[in-house]
Amino acid sequence: MLTPLEPWIHTKIGLPKSTLLTRTALNDYQLERLRATVEHARRRSPFYRQKLDGICGADIERLDDIAKLPFTTPADIQEDDLRFLCVSQGAIERVVTLQSSGTTCAPKRLHFTAQDLELTADFFRQGMSTLVKPGERVLIMMPGELPGSVGDLLTQGLARMDVQGIVHGIVRDEPAAIAEIIAKEIDCLVGLPVQLLGLIRHPDAATIRHGRIKSVLLSADYVPQAIVREIESAWGCPVFNHYGMTEMGLGGVVDCEVRSGGHIREADLYFEIIDPASGRTVPDGERGEVVFTTLTRSGMPLIRYRTGDLSRFIPEPCSCGTVLKRLEWIKGRLAGQTTVGGQYLVSIADLDEALFPLPGLLNFRAEVTQENGIDLLQVTLFTQGGPAEALCRSTRESLENIPALHLAIAGGGLKVVPLVISEQNWLSSGSIKRIIYDRRESTIC
Repeated sequence: MLTPLEPWIHTKIGLPKSTLLTRTALNDYQLERLRATVEHARRRSPFYRQKLDGICGADIERLDDIAKLPFTTPADIQEDDLRFLCVSQGAIERVVTLQSSGTTCAPKRLHFTAQDLELTADFFRQGMSTLVKPGERVLIMMPGELPGSVGDLLTQGLARMDVQGIVHGIVRDEPAAIAEIIAKEIDCLVGLPVQLLGLIRHPDAATIRHGRIKSVLLSADYVPQAIVREIESAWGCPVFNHYGMTEMGLGGVVDCEVRSGGHIREADLYFEIIDPASGRTVPDGERGEVVFTTLTRSGMPLIRYRTGDLSRFIPEPCSCGTVLKRLEWIKGRLAGQTTVGGQYLVSIADLDEALFPLPGLLNFRAEVTQENGIDLLQVTLFTQGGPAEALCRSTRESLENIPALHLAIAGGGLKVVPLVISEQNWLSSGSIKRIIYDRRESTIC
């Protein structure tokens, strides 16, 4: 079935109902909005007035000309978020503060007008229509207490399709979450990958009737395929993926029924894939860093924002039949990978796929230190009971089978130090991404 984003975007860009959405029509719309965004930003934002000095919207004659524009980085926002504003502070409805993965880095603050938030609620309505139908209930295991938060906007979007959104919040008590699923007859779950894994591996999960959960949406962090397989096996339901950042306005890319790459919110966002080192755009099909530009943001537009996330455009058309671009699901982050043994690159994604299939493991933390010129990999495991010795043994075997780690160990440049079992899990709202902590360096941002 065609992704619901296509007819939605068809309407948003103002095409007549009798006209089909084509790639050409969408590109023309994006070019128009890109020019308007550049003009809006350089006239109203002190940051972009300086950043875009000498560049105006008319200089963008085709979409490829976006390469003329400078990148925006997280550090730019950390330095002074208020210089990005294109409206008065009184027009801002919601400010979101994002802490970094490091302890010495300044937070990022993102500002949204009521109109900006409405765009996201509208996107959530469309994206969720693939997962649920009128009359069903969705348990939202993400922050939602505050107006304009992700849970609040998702609840608003669901209500527009006669679906009840119930905000549970971050899962801190698995038995309580499971009891709520049963008592409120929940049909769909929305949450962070690692927290949903903890839910299905809790002994109380056996009390959830098979078939009760009809769909799951994972969001707010890199989604390991190992966790997807675990959830699908446990509950027998399809698992969908959503990729978004607060900087995007919380919503960005979502699966269609085919679930083979996500479709982009292309009326509101323009995506690029670049070579992280050179900054040049890479051909479709080649993996690189995701960069996006907001096309309809009024309060705090972002132009060519570098996300640090790694993906690629899938060149083949989606079998759902859409003309929308298809983004391969995020394969990790630049900040989530590090070099060990002097030359071997390993990522948190490598560790996720190797370790999360292990029975009893609910979460882990990985960090690299150095002693006498030898890199040391320390992995701390979180588990709810079970034989710790067996888990440590299988974890070490799985780590040593990761190609980069295997080569680094064999070359004498890396040692896996004794594993640690922790009784404390590491919970996140999703704003702090999971990474390999490199303690050989002074800061991690």
